[in-house]
Amino acid sequence: MSRTAVNRLLLGVVGAVLLAAGLLVLLGGLDLYRRLGVDPPSRWPLASPDRPVFGAGARTRWEDRSWWWPVVIGGLSVVVLGTGWWLLAQLRRSGPTTVLLPTPGVSGLRLRLRTRALEEAVESGAVILPEVERVGVRLVRGRRHPRLRAAVRMTPGGDPAALAEHFETGPRTGARASLGLPELPAELRIRVVAARPEVTGRQHRRRKRPRVV
Repeated sequence: MSRTAVNRLLLGVVGAVLLAAGLLVLLGGLDLYRRLGVDPPSRWPLASPDRPVFGAGARTRWEDRSWWWPVVIGGLSVVVLGTGWWLLAQLRRSGPTTVLLPTPGVSGLRLRLRTRALEEAVESGAVILPEVERVGVRLVRGRRHPRLRAAVRMTPGGDPAALAEHFETGPRTGARASLGLPELPAELRIRVVAARPEVTGRQHRRRKRPRVV
């Protein structure tokens, strides 16, 4: 599962929990249960404006246990630390935001290029082949030099070997020359979409025919 999918899942879960809690507070704070003539369960939280979320029995139920407060403090600490770690992970990019371009023959000039612009240039060079359906390129950090990470989706009947040769001699070589690097490692992932079987008119009509039991 990608980081984008995990982020969407976490945001969806957190949003649903916050929405449910907000609705409970709104219903109880505005006394909507009484106005709408709804009788909530006896243990339902925030059933009226003057009723606390947790009753006195629930708040003092475990206070005499030695493990209660360490568990509460430890749990809240884990939640805070986990939230902070997740926030830092979103702000941190796996690769550089800009790259320094060589300026031969010009002293005192520092020319920087946005990483996304370089990625788009590599994507444009890789999508030239007619069999290529979608291309995604990222420039990530490496031990000595940055490296390219590309994912290509090909239509049925595509030639992965021709694509790999084109990517090596075209976009990757051009990016390495633009950055002035002796080496630019690359990771190329190719996915060929399977061809769907053709459905004839007779088969299509047969599938739509209702089944009588």
